[in-house]
Amino acid sequence: MGFTELQNKSAPIRLWGDADAVEEQALHQLHNIAKLPWVHGVAVMPDVHYGIGATVGSVIAMRGAVSPAAVGVDIGCGMTAQRTNLTAEDLPESLKGLRSAIEDAIPVGQESHKRSRTDLKHLKLDVRGWHEFWGGFGDLAVKNAERLETRAMRQMGTLGGGNHFIEVCLDDTDRVWLMLHSGSRYIGNILARHHMEKAKDLPHNRDLPDRDLSVFVADTPEMEAYRRDLFWAQDYARRNRAVMMGLLRKAVRKHIPRALFEKEISAHHNYVAEEVHDGRELLVTRKGAIRAEPGDMGIIPGSMGASSFIVRGLGNPSAFHSASHGAGRRMSRSKARKQFTAADLAAQTEGVECRKDGGVVDEIPAAYKDIDEVMNAQKDLVEIVARLRQIVCVKG
Repeated sequence: MGFTELQNKSAPIRLWGDADAVEEQALHQLHNIAKLPWVHGVAVMPDVHYGIGATVGSVIAMRGAVSPAAVGVDIGCGMTAQRTNLTAEDLPESLKGLRSAIEDAIPVGQESHKRSRTDLKHLKLDVRGWHEFWGGFGDLAVKNAERLETRAMRQMGTLGGGNHFIEVCLDDTDRVWLMLHSGSRYIGNILARHHMEKAKDLPHNRDLPDRDLSVFVADTPEMEAYRRDLFWAQDYARRNRAVMMGLLRKAVRKHIPRALFEKEISAHHNYVAEEVHDGRELLVTRKGAIRAEPGDMGIIPGSMGASSFIVRGLGNPSAFHSASHGAGRRMSRSKARKQFTAADLAAQTEGVECRKDGGVVDEIPAAYKDIDEVMNAQKDLVEIVARLRQIVCVKG
């Protein structure tokens, strides 16, 4: 389909998808972002929707600056998926037991492990760098560090709530896949909010069109402090998903001992990276977007009851080598709760072993955009490797 360039007197804004379908609030946010003097360009993904500070589904390339709000409060949030040797015929007739085993193994919502995870070798994980990783906690810009470190250790390998999920899926050949979506948990949220407030107090941010878009600039103590905490939290999120995948594999093996697992596919979709585009060194923020360099493997999930996709990047330079992170919400959580019931949720998730109660009505498939339309709008960003349909979905 290609992109539409939004009319704009500031940095270029390139949109994949129908501009008329983007909510007015989100368009206003995008134009505010483009007005920032440090912005080189903005790429807008087809799952775009309004977010706090910066638009979800936006890729912002900046010269010597970064906005914490353009990352969001769940630093390093992303996806991991893994194909197995199993097929649909290997699964039990009832999937309730498998779902229960997953929920027993991996705390969801506000729950944590009773103690920090120390059985990494038992989970067959790469244990290199863990000591150095935790050693960096004392350098983070947090108060009550000892209490927060204990909490962070116990939340390592936990899902959280909201749109985070663990799924067992089947592809079009009936091969079984494991997939999960989570981020940096409470510690990432604390760090993000700390730096968002810190940025607002800096003199160069006082006249911005939106103070939520306040930035740190290169070669300042504030930027160095943010980069240190940001990259640590992104690492936490990556390790959190790795531990969960280890626990998930263990739960599956318990039910089906012959299960084997291929190499993981993993990608952040709320993060910052140092990259070169248009011949310039830039800080690229993806908030609700994945990197899609040529050959990069990525994951683009739908919603409960909708298809998800394993993709390979095409490296489109106009999009700063990026693609969407999912279907994207088409209505707020509060509106979804008012409009739909638990009965609606049960109907829309028929055939999926999952929660069907009022506590997750805001995650109903109808609250999200049509994933097939989203995928069609970004044919020049990624190619589809596998289409997945979930049969088990665990949410907090």
